[in-house]
Amino acid sequence: MEWGLENRIASIIKPNNNRALMLAVDHGYFLGPTEKLENPKKVIAPLLKHCDSLMLTRGVQRTSVPATTSTPMVLRVSGGSSIIGDDLSQEDITVSIEDAIRLNASALAMSIFVGSKYEYQTIVNLGKLVNEAAKYGLPVLAVTAVGKEMGKDARYLSLACRVAAEQGAHIVKTYYCDNFEKVVQSCPVPIIVAGGKKIPERDALQLTYNAIKGGAVGVDMGRNIWQSDNPVAMIKAVRSIVHGNSNVDQAFKLYKKLSIGNNKPNQNKSNKPNQNKSNKPNQNKSNKPKSTS
Repeated sequence: MEWGLENRIASIIKPNNNRALMLAVDHGYFLGPTEKLENPKKVIAPLLKHCDSLMLTRGVQRTSVPATTSTPMVLRVSGGSSIIGDDLSQEDITVSIEDAIRLNASALAMSIFVGSKYEYQTIVNLGKLVNEAAKYGLPVLAVTAVGKEMGKDARYLSLACRVAAEQGAHIVKTYYCDNFEKVVQSCPVPIIVAGGKKIPERDALQLTYNAIKGGAVGVDMGRNIWQSDNPVAMIKAVRSIVHGNSNVDQAFKLYKKLSIGNNKPNQNKSNKPNQNKSNKPNQNKSNKPKSTS
């Protein structure tokens, strides 16, 4: 492995313990202004120093991340379909290698849709991306996206992860599932587990613990951190598992402890009569459509 490539991977997966905490904020590339990620700059600012790397689009990197940061950028380079389109699997490469280099990306990320209508296109694009990235020592992270018809079981995820690795991906992002060890054992490159849709904080910490115990090098969480009522407390709790070897009870205890101070001012503000009246209907309205996407 060339020095530059190895150095970039080491900035994402820490060599001292072979662990990684990636923060995902790339959701807008197909979801638009995702709930609680409407203003990426405000979301990223307090979390940036607590993650090992940040997964994002070039638009968000340019507008919402300070150029003074030393946090590695994992740049999403695929896209082409939105949540209201016919098929999310119809993606293509949308960012040039030259632009990724200008943005000082530490890795390039793209999705493959194994078993979907556009399986061929996405897998071939992954191979082409690996070819181009190799010229400049850039690692590629393949995201094994799951369509509506695909199940998150070990047999399917093993297939998708192995296909990604066979095409030359240096890291694979996938979902946790029953018999996850089977997925890890059949994939010759490091696996990072996706956080997925928002779930209760303790459940997200359990997911993190299970992923690490099952052989993943880490997690790439987004909604389960910045959609939490206390994002900083949550990312610190996740980090305590990934890098501190905490168990779920210890991590959740840390989350609750860190949340106490953060909750007090918010609760005082929300107790005002006018804010209570306006908050309740808005939360109900915004949550319903988001939960169906």
